[in-house]
Amino acid sequence: MPRKSVLLKAVVPMTAAALFLAGCTATAEPEEPTVSDATLRVNFGQFPENWSPGQEMEGGPLRIPYETLLARGDDGSIQPWLATEWELTDDALTLTLRDDVTFHDGEAFNAEAVKANVELVRDSATAYSGPLQVVESVDVVDEFTVQLNLTGPTPSLPTTLTSRVLPIGSPAAIADGSIAQAPVGTSPWAYDVDASVIGTRMVFSNYADYWGEQPGFANVELYAITDPEAVAAALVSGEIDVADSELRVFSRFEGTSIDTLQYPAIRNNLFFFDRGPGGAFESVELRQAMCTAIDVPQWVEVDGEGEPATQHFAEGELGYNPDIEGYPTDAAAAGELFAAAGSPAVTAEMVAAPYNGRQITVYMEQIAGALPGIAVTVTELSPPEYNSTWNSGRYPLGLSSNEEQTPFEWYSAWFAADAPGNPSGVESDALSAAAEAAIAAGDSEEAAGLWAEVTKIISDEALTCAHLRGVEVLAWNADTVSAVDAPNEPWEPKSVNYRELTPAS
Repeated sequence: MPRKSVLLKAVVPMTAAALFLAGCTATAEPEEPTVSDATLRVNFGQFPENWSPGQEMEGGPLRIPYETLLARGDDGSIQPWLATEWELTDDALTLTLRDDVTFHDGEAFNAEAVKANVELVRDSATAYSGPLQVVESVDVVDEFTVQLNLTGPTPSLPTTLTSRVLPIGSPAAIADGSIAQAPVGTSPWAYDVDASVIGTRMVFSNYADYWGEQPGFANVELYAITDPEAVAAALVSGEIDVADSELRVFSRFEGTSIDTLQYPAIRNNLFFFDRGPGGAFESVELRQAMCTAIDVPQWVEVDGEGEPATQHFAEGELGYNPDIEGYPTDAAAAGELFAAAGSPAVTAEMVAAPYNGRQITVYMEQIAGALPGIAVTVTELSPPEYNSTWNSGRYPLGLSSNEEQTPFEWYSAWFAADAPGNPSGVESDALSAAAEAAIAAGDSEEAAGLWAEVTKIISDEALTCAHLRGVEVLAWNADTVSAVDAPNEPWEPKSVNYRELTPAS
């Protein structure tokens, strides 16, 4: 049966309702709502290297200029946003679009714009393209109706459309390529190149023609301070209002107006990219040996944050399998697996960013200590360069966060033969058959068990391991901003609930 959701609109303005309750005459003119001129100064440690939809971007920067077709409600439910209705069948997802939206460059938001964005992201070579490979074609039904024709049942697709996979950008900016450096979306905040300072501050000014309710802050300034101590100092001095932070600098906030919160946002793990024929990590036993040599609990103890996990999905989520034991640290077992792999000499390079460099280095040192002959050099890059290259296939292995919310998304992004996160292009017959069965099951009662089998095979083949779940730490100046909370989007690091933020009294 098709599944449909419809946006219900409240059409009584607050000012008119207030006049009615006060007994005012019908001839009274309601006042025009005023737009705040306040500016939110936010720091998430980096500017995206490429602002084009489909490129690797943290939620904090991305959700300033861009919006998505669907959104997450406070209760986690999927809600209308740029699309007012959707109908999902086994063959297609049909979306009815808002008819009152324009992009920051004046371009109309319509079905043609959605088609341009879907095809751009689907045909890119980034991890975000994986979940959209199920879109065989895109039909423009009419100006405000678009149909995504699917290769098979994909009940997770509405969830995908709430995530960072498909921010909607201006088709004109996409066509001329300018969107890579100058984002053009539909949000309340439009990029102001003239007010920005390259490499220092990006300014997003109030977009007066925004289709929805104006937010508490008319403008947003985005900064890219990377050092946690410098971020803490900027918060305390009042130079910035909100930032991601680290527990180790909390002592700097004692006796100040800085408040903090933590929310679960990080799921990171090690990927073996070069696992094709002749690849450095072709051997299942070698991958299993390395996984067994890594001591995630030791890293958690050293770092003081996060918790080890046996798998990507948490208990209660689709894809979780209670039979997955992961790879408990065992030096003797690692040695036996290494010997079964032929005790190969492996020399490799992997990259890290400032925020995960220590973690990656510790893991590689653990492997080297348990498995002589494996030497992995860790090269630290700037966050934008790291984000655009760590999973590109340029390096044989990598570690970072992956926030896919459904097993279909996770499989499609990293493990399918044509997944963008699988540059080797190799997929075992067992995994392919299990995934095919799970996809064909759609949203039937059998689907949960079938997807659990998919994640079990991924674990058994050691395609990824060293799972760690961590928190995002937000810090803000309570003298300048209020109503700070985690974003509604689950497992999205470096973000905040922009829409609900208001200037402090």
